[in-house]
Amino acid sequence: MRHRGRHRRRRRGRALRAFLTGTALALTAAATMISASQATVTDDGPGGLKPLTTSAETVPLGLTEERIPQASLDRLAAGMGSPVGVGAVLAGADRTLRDAIDCSAGERKTLPVSPTATRAYCWGTEDTDGWRPGAVTTSGDADDDGVWGTNRVILSGWSRSGGTTADRGLARVAFVDANDLGHLVYTWALLAVPVDGGRDYRGLVSHLSGMVWYQDKLLVTADDGDRTALYVYDMNRVQRATVVSEAVGRVPGGWSAHGDRYVLPAVASYRPSDTAGAAHPATVSLDRSTSPDSLVAGEWTLDGGDRDARLWRWPFSTLPGHEGLLAADDTGLVQATEAYRTEVTGVRGVLSYGGGWYVTRAAGTREERGELWRQTADRGDEDDGRARAAVCGSAESHLCWSPRTESLSYWQETGEVWAQSGRVLFALPLTSVARPAE
Repeated sequence: MRHRGRHRRRRRGRALRAFLTGTALALTAAATMISASQATVTDDGPGGLKPLTTSAETVPLGLTEERIPQASLDRLAAGMGSPVGVGAVLAGADRTLRDAIDCSAGERKTLPVSPTATRAYCWGTEDTDGWRPGAVTTSGDADDDGVWGTNRVILSGWSRSGGTTADRGLARVAFVDANDLGHLVYTWALLAVPVDGGRDYRGLVSHLSGMVWYQDKLLVTADDGDRTALYVYDMNRVQRATVVSEAVGRVPGGWSAHGDRYVLPAVASYRPSDTAGAAHPATVSLDRSTSPDSLVAGEWTLDGGDRDARLWRWPFSTLPGHEGLLAADDTGLVQATEAYRTEVTGVRGVLSYGGGWYVTRAAGTREERGELWRQTADRGDEDDGRARAAVCGSAESHLCWSPRTESLSYWQETGEVWAQSGRVLFALPLTSVARPAE
């Protein structure tokens, strides 16, 4: 029976790859209907990245680290019970993602036309109704061997878009067991912030448009109005919710996480500077090709706007006891080590690896698809930066990418880039993304 099951999985895998190829061909055929006038970027493209080098340009990109007191975290853990690890969370995963072959035609339309996805999965509407999809990160970010403990894991961020006023903006993360890529199962954890000295917690109110799991920390973008740029979570401090209710925090009889089984309380945050043009990262990703590893960040811009988006990086700390945190000086200040401007408009996701920067542009109001550009930096007249993107359709448009992918995550061990568009989680090789720029 074991051999027959393996053969069935192999046949299904071959069928799924053929199905994705057929889907890509159908999307490409549909893309031929896109007129040349719809391509908002000319054949010359946005050009290379423009370096930001003066202190007036780079100082505003600094952050200040603020740790939540250890006493508060200990008090919360004492009240809620001993934290559990990622393995324990995955052991309770009881929901299943659908393979692409089981996705609807509408869901598959959110996949890129070019380059094409090699893996794709769809979330259930009953489990995500009223929630807005956001960023993706993996155990490939967490550890360079791609495994956390003995598990391969994908984390998918969502924020509450429906429900009552009190629920709006609540953030949660799906812990996806990716040990068997032919059968992804998951469960939810609510993101929270300790309050009242650790006697209670509130839900994080933020659209999770950026998220990176590095070592034992999870860094997420924050836009909940309290002048915080990033929140930090400790993956060894996952707490169990003991009461199933729509409430968040301490309730009669225990602790509630808006119906989720687990809750992650923040352990630190990063505050933007008080200067004009302060950094407000809307998208983040990990770059393991730098030394030390770095957190890449970008800000969103409007499609067709007149303001260039800034892209920059912060280094991770290499000091003992600072695992997963950014490199801060004695005052807690974190400074950007590299920064650029890009002329790509409608910026959403950003990824950097091996000297190339990959920037996604969201679909415009009259467009069905976005763009993915690979840019290199302008270094002077003898080495001008470049920009390249895939071309699709008979009009050779650059509108080949998903309509809206808010983050890109590179799994170095497998060579795959993971992203999420609508209710579709997908992956494709980095080599296929880089090829248009060669």
